[in-house]
Amino acid sequence: MKRFFSILVITLSIVNYSFAQITKTVWPVMEKQMKPWVRWWWMGSAVDEKNLSQNLMTYQKAGIGGVEITPIYGAVGYEARYIDFLSPKWMDMLKFTVNKSNSLGLGVDMNTGTGWPFGGPQVKPENAATKLITQKYIVKEGEKLNEPLKVKETKQESAKLQALTAYGPNGEILNLINQVEPNGNLNWSPIKGDWELYALFAGKTRQMVKRAAPGGEGFTLDHLDKASVAVYLNRFNTAFGNKSQGIRSFFNDSYEVYGANWTPTFFDEFKKNRGYDLRNYLRELVGDNGNKEIIARVKSDYRETMNDLLLNNFTKPWTNWAHQYKSLTKNQSHGSPGNLLDLYSAVDIPETETFGSSYFPIPGLRRNKEDIRNVNPDPMMSKFASSAAHTTGKKLVSSETFTWLTEHFKTSFSQCKPEAEQLFLSGVNHIFYHGTTNSPSDAVWPGWLFYASVQMNPTNSLWPQIDGLNNYIARCQSVLQAGKADNELLIYWPVYDVWNQAKGLDIALKVHDVDDWLHPTPFYKLAVNLSKTGYSFDFASDNLLSQSSVENGLVKTATNASPYKVLIVPQCEMMDLKTLNKIITLANAGATVIFQELPKDVPGLNDLSVRQIQLKTALAKLAFVNLPNGVKEFKTGKGQILLANDVEKALQYKAINREELTDSGLQFIRRDISGGKYYYIVNHTAKAIDAYLPVNEAGHVLFMDPLNGAYGLASTKVEDGQFKTRFQLKSGESIILKITKAKPASINLWGYLKIPGTAITFTKPWNLHFSQGGPALPADQKLENLISWTELLDERLKSFSGTGVYTTTFKLPVKNAKEYILSLNQVDESARVFINGQEVGILWSIPFETRIGKYLKVGNNIIKIEVVNLMANRIRDMDIQKIKWRNYHEINFVDINYKDFDAAKWDIMPSGLLGPVVITPYN
Repeated sequence: MKRFFSILVITLSIVNYSFAQITKTVWPVMEKQMKPWVRWWWMGSAVDEKNLSQNLMTYQKAGIGGVEITPIYGAVGYEARYIDFLSPKWMDMLKFTVNKSNSLGLGVDMNTGTGWPFGGPQVKPENAATKLITQKYIVKEGEKLNEPLKVKETKQESAKLQALTAYGPNGEILNLINQVEPNGNLNWSPIKGDWELYALFAGKTRQMVKRAAPGGEGFTLDHLDKASVAVYLNRFNTAFGNKSQGIRSFFNDSYEVYGANWTPTFFDEFKKNRGYDLRNYLRELVGDNGNKEIIARVKSDYRETMNDLLLNNFTKPWTNWAHQYKSLTKNQSHGSPGNLLDLYSAVDIPETETFGSSYFPIPGLRRNKEDIRNVNPDPMMSKFASSAAHTTGKKLVSSETFTWLTEHFKTSFSQCKPEAEQLFLSGVNHIFYHGTTNSPSDAVWPGWLFYASVQMNPTNSLWPQIDGLNNYIARCQSVLQAGKADNELLIYWPVYDVWNQAKGLDIALKVHDVDDWLHPTPFYKLAVNLSKTGYSFDFASDNLLSQSSVENGLVKTATNASPYKVLIVPQCEMMDLKTLNKIITLANAGATVIFQELPKDVPGLNDLSVRQIQLKTALAKLAFVNLPNGVKEFKTGKGQILLANDVEKALQYKAINREELTDSGLQFIRRDISGGKYYYIVNHTAKAIDAYLPVNEAGHVLFMDPLNGAYGLASTKVEDGQFKTRFQLKSGESIILKITKAKPASINLWGYLKIPGTAITFTKPWNLHFSQGGPALPADQKLENLISWTELLDERLKSFSGTGVYTTTFKLPVKNAKEYILSLNQVDESARVFINGQEVGILWSIPFETRIGKYLKVGNNIIKIEVVNLMANRIRDMDIQKIKWRNYHEINFVDINYKDFDAAKWDIMPSGLLGPVVITPYN
């Protein structure tokens, strides 16, 4: 008998070992960067080893992979605990954090500053963000200017006069800066006619660091000046002792340097890069009057110079500085007055952000109008960051995620899921929650909170089940970080069309302003249409194309980047002559290029007529011949240039196959891996999809469910010459396909659900016990019917936020179905399910279903469901009672519309398990 049990134990060990080995070959081992990370606000930097340790362990246990430290303003009443940024004590806390995180397998990123944007006490006025100030004067014939040339704007006493240009009545232009005396008097008068004088001063924006932490207060940095950037970073050198601090990546938030449209070296940089003296075009730069075309061209050159300065004087030096400390850079380039693609490309981890919430037609997904910002995240905006990573061969693309997804305390995990999935589909593979606050254990509930957050805090009543969301994201990211991006098209972004505007001065390309600079463009419309049709692509800048080459007929943008089958140039007005010549060179070397329309003009002002003639000459050499379907072709060297207003017709001519599964409404992104490909596929439609659909990659298809880790070989067939896979996805569900030429070993078939049987309903009462939460634990309940616990007689339940545990029993007369599906239907907001003492999993997203066949037994079964609700009802009650729970320096606490927060008028949010709960057998 002992020998029998020994053999049985050995056999079971082998089975378990084999399953574990198979699992490792299916799902990548979860490294820390594959898990979601979180922005970690240090309020007042009031941190200590005990609370840092406790918070880090809590994050690690919940499935967080790393933290991003951003010190900000502090809580009132805790000033004695504040630690000045970068002081010796602050550095001790940083060292402790890094060491503790390393011991827990967590990563640490750090803001290179406090709050945002970069700035602080080391930024003296001469290094502070600079703005252009102009003043106009009229000087009559034979007279002198009757006032000194001094800045009239208040608080600009230190502004320096940098140019004085006079415009005569007959088109004369004079530079008078050398005629200005030290006291500001102009020693000049016009001999004939009345003249206009434009004075340009380098003033200061006087912007201070927003949400600064103690020791981080001060002026915002002049990002356009290399010397000022060096001064700024030198404070960190001193604090670090020029030694690595173990920081994985230094972080820079979105560019919100308001009004910073100048730097003292601008004139010299402009002349060096654009080839003419901007001092002669002050009138056009200010844009008061004159030829609109000339004004637009001068401003285009000005904007391109802004880009050069930001790229070469800040972004690259900052990245080089971080590399000296064996760290990376992670940058949110959006909002910058420059070419976003080049700015994202210059750092190690490009980072986008989502702000507000998107509409998804998923039945049951809550989106109350009072809880949403009037800003919809745009996946095409996110693709600027992912394109920069893909085209330069970088592995990671991150996102500040869920910023103002809903009103405070009302965000459910089910609302987070499709928003995160939309980011994944746009190429993001490294989620950062926005965010969590380092809150001490003695802070009264709800602890310290940041004003623009979905509150991914341990005090959130949802926290006990956040590992459901975290594990899903980790599984998705483990796949989306594997291999390389697999996009067949490279689409040129005509940035000069954006810059060539007579209106305004600098153009900050913000996520909030996409209706102005992105949505109206042919580039955007083409990209959206191609995406809907089933093509995958990245964006390319002029600079990227200048560095690209051709290998075996494919466009190669970087050594570690996947090559592209086709380069597409959307309809654009402006194209730099160098870019056009480079595109023609790529085609001559074997690339396929598709022009939607040929460019019409060159950007900028210098040598304009010469460059316009050169452009026309170059275009005239493209001798196109007509092909069917409105496509024209010009063969050159080893490649070709196609001209087609309908780009899809040209792609069809080149047999560039789209993924036809998008016709069903499914969305996808692909990754190229050794021996095959990954497909990440999501159903954001309102309907369930059960059909054989084509995929372009043929082979053995392994289904991998990122929600629960299940996997199995999918059903496939060849029909009408197309390789097809059977998909079975309900609205809101996702699936990962691993397609390989080699058949996976020892893996079961995917369990498709076929014919539903008679549903098993729950007839016995539910016992409801409240296990944790507050403000007080309500009494136990017995429920004949499932309703929101806020509708029960116990008044405490109207303000309760926490965990309610539902238990009941049901009988299974026979167990003869192949599978059983538990459907909870309405859950407010997440549920952890146990059957017969075994944990089934967390049902945190629509459709709140799971397979439970292996947990059931014939006869009596026990089901336990732990449900967590939102914080909203408890916060509402606190505001009704006028309990003071928010008290912070600088900005205190605002609602989603940036008005004073007050939850007292909120409706009570439904809470608990509302059901109906049913079990459906499938044969």
